[in-house]
Amino acid sequence: MFDLDKWQEIFATMQKNKLRTFLTAFGVFWGIFMLVMLLGAGRGMQNGVEKEFSEEAKNAFWVWSYKTSIPSHGLKAGRNIQFNNQDLEAIKTKIENSDIVTPRNNLRGEYVIKYKDKNGAFRVMGGTGDFMTINGEKLNKGRLLNDTDNKERRKIIVLGERAKNVIFGKDIDAIGKYVDVKGVYFQVVGIYNSKENGGRNEERAYIPFSTMQNTFGQLNQVQLIGLTSKNNANFEQITQEIKTVLASQHKFDPKDTQAVGINSNEEQVKRFLGLFSAIRTFVWVVGLGTLIAGIVGVSNIMLIIVKERTKEIGVRKALGATPISVVSMILQESIAITAFSGYLGLMAGAGLLSLLEWLVEMVEEQGGSVPYFYRPEIDLGVAVSAIFLLVLAGAIAGLVPAMKAAYIKPIEALRAD
Repeated sequence: MFDLDKWQEIFATMQKNKLRTFLTAFGVFWGIFMLVMLLGAGRGMQNGVEKEFSEEAKNAFWVWSYKTSIPSHGLKAGRNIQFNNQDLEAIKTKIENSDIVTPRNNLRGEYVIKYKDKNGAFRVMGGTGDFMTINGEKLNKGRLLNDTDNKERRKIIVLGERAKNVIFGKDIDAIGKYVDVKGVYFQVVGIYNSKENGGRNEERAYIPFSTMQNTFGQLNQVQLIGLTSKNNANFEQITQEIKTVLASQHKFDPKDTQAVGINSNEEQVKRFLGLFSAIRTFVWVVGLGTLIAGIVGVSNIMLIIVKERTKEIGVRKALGATPISVVSMILQESIAITAFSGYLGLMAGAGLLSLLEWLVEMVEEQGGSVPYFYRPEIDLGVAVSAIFLLVLAGAIAGLVPAMKAAYIKPIEALRAD
C-alpha cells in the first residue's frame, strides 16, 4: 500500500542531506550513462562495418599482380607479373569453384572528364557489368555495362552519381549526352550509386573493358581480376587454386607470397568483425568496471546513511515503530534514489546516441560520410538489467545494517555516536 507520510519523510531526508543524495544519484547515473554510451558506440561501429560491405558480393575475391620474391623456373626474383586476357580464361576453365570471373583496368591517376564548360577530375575504370555488380555499384538511372558493349568496344560511359553531379549538375539529365575523356568522346548511358568506400566509389566512371584496352594503350593487359566463388568454397581453398593457376601461367612459385595479392570480402568482413569483437569485450570490461564503481559507491553511502540514522531509528522504536517499518523506509529511500538516477542515466545515454545518429544521417544527406559508424543502438534489456542490479546492490547494502539497527534496543540506539 502506498504510504504518503513515509514518502514525504523520505523526500524530506533527501532534501536535508542534498550532497549525500546527489553523490549517490550521480554514481548510479554515471555508471548507467557510460555503460549505455559504450555499448551503443560499439554497436554503431559494428553496424558501420556491416554497412560498408553490405552491397558488395560476400563471396567476391580480388586478385592483383606484383613482383616475384623468390626465383622460379630459372627466372630471377623481382620480376613484374602482368596479368592478361588469357589469365581470365585460365581461371574460368581451371577453377571449378569459380563463378563470375571479370576484369577491371583503370587510367593511372585521375583524369578530367569534360562536358561543355564543366569538368571534374575522376578515376576512369574499364570494366564489365559483372564487375560493377560484385563491387556493389547499384543502377540509379539508365543502364550498366553489358557483354555487347565489350564485344563491340562501344564508346559509352557509366558515371557515379557524385561524378555526374559535378560534371552536369544535379538538375540536368546526363543520359544520352557525350563527355570528353583524354580527347575521346563517350556517350553517357547510365548513372550508378554506391555506398562502398564511404560513398567515394561514386566519384568514378566506367567504360567497357575492351574499349579501355584498345583506346588507351592497354592491349592484353589486366590490372585487377574479380571473381566470385560457388559451392561455399572457403577462402584458403580458392586462394590456393588461384595461385596455382596463375603460377602456371606466369612461371612463378605458387608459394611466392608477393607475386600476386588476393583478398576476399568474406575474409575482410571477418577481420573487421573480429576486431570489433575485441572492442566490444573491452567496452564491456570498461562498462562493467564503471557499473561496479557505482555499486560500491551506492553501497558505501547506504552504510553511512544507516550509521548516521541509528539514533533516529532508536527514537522511532521508542515511539512504537516496528523493525519492518524501519527497514522498509531505508530500503525505499535507497531504491528511489538508484532507480530514478538510473533512469536518468539511461535516458541521457539514449538521447545522446539518438543525437549522434541524427548527426550521421545529416552528414550523409549532405553528401558526406562517417566511415565505419552507423546507427548506434542500445540493448534496452542490458540497460534495464544494469539499473536493476544497481537498485538491488543499494538495497542489499542498506538492508544488512538496517536490519541490525532495527533489532537493537532503543536505549542502545540512542546512545550510538
